[in-house]
Amino acid sequence: MSWLDICRETRFVLHKNSVALVLLVAFLLALFSVWTGSVEVTQQHATIERMQKADELDQAGVAKRYDEAGLLAYYTFHLTYAPPSSLAFAATGVRDVYPWKHRIRMLALEGQIHESDTQNPELAMVGRIDFTFVIAVIAPLLLILLLHDLRASERAAGRLDFLSVTARTGYSLWPLRAIVVVLALWLALVLPFIVGAIFNAVSTGLMLSVVFLVLVYILLWSLLCYWVARFSFSAPVLASFLIGFWLLTTFIIPAVANVVIDKSFHGPQGGDILLTQREAVNDAWDIPIETTMQAFVVSHPEWAGKTQVKSLFEWKWYYAFQQLGDEAARPLAQAYQQTAADKYRAAGWVAWLSPATLLQRTLTDWAHTDAKAAWRYEQKVRDFHAQLRHFYYPLLFSDDEYNAEAPDARPVFKP
Repeated sequence: MSWLDICRETRFVLHKNSVALVLLVAFLLALFSVWTGSVEVTQQHATIERMQKADELDQAGVAKRYDEAGLLAYYTFHLTYAPPSSLAFAATGVRDVYPWKHRIRMLALEGQIHESDTQNPELAMVGRIDFTFVIAVIAPLLLILLLHDLRASERAAGRLDFLSVTARTGYSLWPLRAIVVVLALWLALVLPFIVGAIFNAVSTGLMLSVVFLVLVYILLWSLLCYWVARFSFSAPVLASFLIGFWLLTTFIIPAVANVVIDKSFHGPQGGDILLTQREAVNDAWDIPIETTMQAFVVSHPEWAGKTQVKSLFEWKWYYAFQQLGDEAARPLAQAYQQTAADKYRAAGWVAWLSPATLLQRTLTDWAHTDAKAAWRYEQKVRDFHAQLRHFYYPLLFSDDEYNAEAPDARPVFKP
């Protein structure tokens, strides 16, 4: 194989109208996915910035309006959020399914978590055409279009034997032509990504890792296409076989696996957690105050001896049964999280049968936009709520007078 062979085959491949059209489509799809992903990430950052400013104004106004710890805790909302990573523009993952921002109060937390502010679920089912989708789903289809008739078209035109005889070496014709096609498609796909990665400040190492992963994925599909193209069938037959394999691994196996996994793992739903927590909180109004405070001291022994309630309503009693509502729902919440983790783990094993799914899981993991990232954010919200309780409980259970400077020491959520 010489440099002349490479130049000849490159000119031949790129001068074909069908190849040029497919490469243009690939480039435009990648460019569109990178652009829409970058716009979405920019909007999310703008939303967070806007909500931070509004949150600061709201907290300042509440602190001026109320001079009692119980009222301050009741009316003050605290913004929590999970900002998109630098790579989120390429792999949006489940950020349009799981909530990535909450405004929480000192009230029972589980209800606030499961009353999520996600987008329209019907729109979420449609999904986004992000860069990961273009690579995982569309790129193999484009490869099939480019490589399925690598030899069949020449055979149909009667040039196959002549080309095979006149080729200098066994690698200077079909393998070289396939390599040119694959590299051209790879460049058409990754060039928009590289521009988007630079714009979104993706680290060089992570950017190169994604580019290399895309190359490996495309090479695997190209090897399959090249192997199938060696058979002496007509081009439509070869294309049908490859498209059938693409449909099987990209859509059918994940869809069937999703149904099987849903049937195999059973656990509580978010609505069950919300209902349990609300029932526990609502029932507390009819339970003797002493019963509530005794149950609260079991999980918070540090406040033993300071739970006496001298009137029909005191804030420490109110927040005590709010916490008991969370504790009543905690077993369901833990079972819910365990079931979701088991499903995700089972889907990971199935992904080895679906290269497209495996690629999507890998990229969303790198971009911190997968279900695991959503669960980590949810845990951060719980940890922050615990910090709020630890801040407010001394103000609620002690007999000291309210200090107007106390709100300045409140914890601040750090993503």
